[in-house]
Amino acid sequence: QVQLVESGGGSVQAGGSLRLSCAASGYTVSSNCMGWFRQAPGKEREGVASIRFGTYVTAYADSVKDRFTVSRDNAKNILYLQMNSLKPEDTAMYYCAAEKTSMFRCVGAALDLDYKYWGQGIQVTVSS
Repeated sequence: QVQLVESGGGSVQAGGSLRLSCAASGYTVSSNCMGWFRQAPGKEREGVASIRFGTYVTAYADSVKDRFTVSRDNAKNILYLQMNSLKPEDTAMYYCAAEKTSMFRCVGAALDLDYKYWGQGIQVTVSS
């Protein structure tokens, strides 16, 4: 049974940093691709960052480029999201997700929502 558990969220002032972790069990983070998503109140869930299987190719939403970094630790089976220069508009529930329904979707559609496994989410609040 695949489980994804996020941690590292919390409250921070604008300009601050947080690192989210997503611990995977029953799943190998180096297979297929994984991603981070977020959903703010009243808004749709959106892709934030992804990292591809077999390589470390990453993709980012324009709104977080140059501020967020996605990475993975294959030995620990953990996915990370380093978030720097946080802004109030980054406030949302953040989710990690794993395994596209088709591996071909890891290329060019990595930030789309069609992942098979999802974590429960963790809150990130950025105050101005």
